[in-house]
Amino acid sequence: MIVIKSAAELERMRASGHLAAVVRDSVAAKVSPGVKTIELSDYAGELIKKLGAESAFKGYRGYPGNICISVNDAVVHGIPDARRIQLGDIVSIDVGVKYEGFIGDTALTVMVGVTDPDIVRLVRTTEKSLETGIAMALKGNRVSDISHAVEKVVLADGFSVVRDFVGHGIGRQMHEDPQIPNFGPSGRGAVLKPGMTLAIEPMVNQGGSAVEVQPDGWTVLTGDRMFSAHFEHTVAVTEGSAEILTI
Repeated sequence: MIVIKSAAELERMRASGHLAAVVRDSVAAKVSPGVKTIELSDYAGELIKKLGAESAFKGYRGYPGNICISVNDAVVHGIPDARRIQLGDIVSIDVGVKYEGFIGDTALTVMVGVTDPDIVRLVRTTEKSLETGIAMALKGNRVSDISHAVEKVVLADGFSVVRDFVGHGIGRQMHEDPQIPNFGPSGRGAVLKPGMTLAIEPMVNQGGSAVEVQPDGWTVLTGDRMFSAHFEHTVAVTEGSAEILTI
């Protein structure tokens, strides 16, 4: 069932979304060579607590980190550990914050001194595909209009869309209806209505679309071990353009 949020609930989602964005950007600013991913997670946990919120990820189905940190060939759900970030890495920072009963979910990919033009293009294309998908989150459109718009941008630039993981509705729960794939034909799925809140999140691979969940049960790597990028915003469908809540 798709939950339509009231005006009061949307206000609370704006609050949680903003806090998620503050954490996302603060952690991203600390990404640099030599920093351990667990140090970034610990910093995020302290900041979330200082903001009066809680991590929506920590403890979720047993996930151990305050945030997800996925490096290079890790697509999503990377567990923070003692790995040190190096020059040439790309680092996905995925943040979920719960505040006053509602969740904000957002991600970006940081380039650490990247000089490889194909990797730069991968990251830029992923971000562009998110922007294009959000532009299709309009009243009267269908869910797959978002999906199709994302895939069109990605394929045009010669990259692959991850098909095993998708965006999703969001609100009091991390994952609500509808699911939002990043691929497929337009004109399908639920009709978008004002008050719907969606986490749109392209996951884009440099090589093929295949992915593999690792033995830790969380970390998802590309099947060919080429790089992957990830961007995400929580948005609300309105009477006009989609409102980005994670800013």
